[in-house]
Amino acid sequence: MSIPHWEKLPPYRAVVAVDARDFSSLDSAGMQRVNESIRGLLAQAMSAIGLSSSWEKHYFGQHTGDGYVAGLDPEYLPALVGCFPEALCALLREHPRPDGKSFQLRVSLHIGPLPDDGLGVPMVETHRLLDDDGLRRLLARATPRRTPLAMIVSDRVYEDVFSSGRATGGVSAEEFTRHLVRVKTFEKPAWVHIPGIDWNLVDRGLLLSGSPSQEDRGQKVSPPEGPQQAPSAGGIVASRGDRNFVGYNQTIHGGGH
Repeated sequence: MSIPHWEKLPPYRAVVAVDARDFSSLDSAGMQRVNESIRGLLAQAMSAIGLSSSWEKHYFGQHTGDGYVAGLDPEYLPALVGCFPEALCALLREHPRPDGKSFQLRVSLHIGPLPDDGLGVPMVETHRLLDDDGLRRLLARATPRRTPLAMIVSDRVYEDVFSSGRATGGVSAEEFTRHLVRVKTFEKPAWVHIPGIDWNLVDRGLLLSGSPSQEDRGQKVSPPEGPQQAPSAGGIVASRGDRNFVGYNQTIHGGGH
């Protein structure tokens, strides 16, 4: 009897991808400097959480024009989910872009079987998470220096990390909010994390506002004149420091755990 044909899965990798917001406003020289800075900042953040040697040996690292993507062994997911965002935030606040503006990065984290060249469905899905319109709008609304980073992790990563009972550096599952990502034909739940945000104090429908802001469309945004108006019925305002988050009636998929 002949043995049926079968193949091994590629090794499982944790995939980290980052994109710089407002990258297109830079000139060519500025884009090159920002691209170089991103990789250096990632290396520093990894070192700050004890992953320096692992980062030096990362898999399929490559620049993506306005960001960077790389693979790590999945055993480091608790550190990537829990410690990495805050470490990177601290560095971003200290390192402005070449044009003097504050850095803002979107970060996505996924896991799956990937060969050494990184080509495969998990890589595509990592970038789909990064391209989510809700994540883009959320970061566009934020004050750059106060909120230099927005992170989104796949449902698989969230479940694996927080159901494992492993230490994450003090970050809890409640610091993530569930969000349904729809990009092209991709539609899957994911979890959003903004270091320092208490999701119980904000309208989570903020993630799913229907139309992009002026800034998202590349238009100049003028500061409001006079006293701020309270939101209309159905909206709530939650204050964090000197910044308000305003949310209105939205369709919300899921909620924080």
